Amino acid sequence: MMANRTAGDLARLLGCAFQGEANLSLKGVASPETAEPDDLVYLDSIRHRERVIHSAASCAITSPDLPIPGKTLILASQPKLAFARAAAWLAPPPLIAEGVHRTAVIAKSARLSRGAAVGPFAVIEEEVEVGEGAQIGAFCFVGRGALLGDGCRLYPRVTLYPGVKIGRKVTIHSGAVLGCDGFGYVTEHVAEKGKHWKFPQVGNLEVADDVEIGANTTIARGSLGVTRLGAQAKLDNLIHLAHNVQVGERTLIAAQTGVAGSSVIEDDVVIGGQVGIGDHCRLEAGCAAGGQAGISSGKVIRRGQTVWGTPARPLERFKEQYGWFARLPELAERIRALEKDKK
Repeated sequence: MMANRTAGDLARLLGCAFQGEANLSLKGVASPETAEPDDLVYLDSIRHRERVIHSAASCAITSPDLPIPGKTLILASQPKLAFARAAAWLAPPPLIAEGVHRTAVIAKSARLSRGAAVGPFAVIEEEVEVGEGAQIGAFCFVGRGALLGDGCRLYPRVTLYPGVKIGRKVTIHSGAVLGCDGFGYVTEHVAEKGKHWKFPQVGNLEVADDVEIGANTTIARGSLGVTRLGAQAKLDNLIHLAHNVQVGERTLIAAQTGVAGSSVIEDDVVIGGQVGIGDHCRLEAGCAAGGQAGISSGKVIRRGQTVWGTPARPLERFKEQYGWFARLPELAERIRALEKDKK
């Protein structure tokens, strides 16, 4: 938390109109129920107006058409977005590491920029480059020749395989593994038995700026090429991206989604939880896949389209078919009755 910050300062930072006490001190953010007087809350729906009115918070971000009596107000066209920006200013995330811990193992040829921090028992191999202000948590492993940009944050027990390239201000949560081998084999058929020969997994992984990667997510390196994540892509926990997958800028992927090899996900795509995407698929810019959708190998989801179900199909068609599916017991009874009448 930051001290000596006021509601007036925040309104100027956000570029928002302001009503109330400019010198009101703000120290953090909270929900209406847990807020203290110096916490900031927000309101973006009339359904929650009473919660905010009765909150102990003295200051709220709201829209001009949702006034709140008795509080200092910051007026924003998108209150939730303004609140997120305010939270980054009032309550930035805590440090993952400070300085270089005496138990860290750092190769002589590794290059750590000014202000980089390394936590207990982290291992940084030969020829690694760590950017200014980067933080590497306890028990992390950064493999030979990996690049870590300025301001990156690696939570404890992150593993970066050799050669992985991470851009600026990338956040990687605990347990994530980046740059592991992809799943690729060629079977040699001999009589009725065969041996699986591993196909080369000698490509790389490149992650652009301002990406966030959730806990226990795994991203494979390219087979012969490169696996890439575009700027501002956001990945939830427990996601798997296979070799040569391409993820576009600002794409959002929810938990437990799996993407098979060589699939391309373009910019601004939204993918729900537990979606399965086969190999060599293409999800064009701005499309969306609902939770648990199954997208079969080689399929193309067109620009701006929303799909659901398995196999994935346009949302309106899915809803129509699902409506009939829900009526199957009733229809079966009618069919049995008709067959009985015929006899």
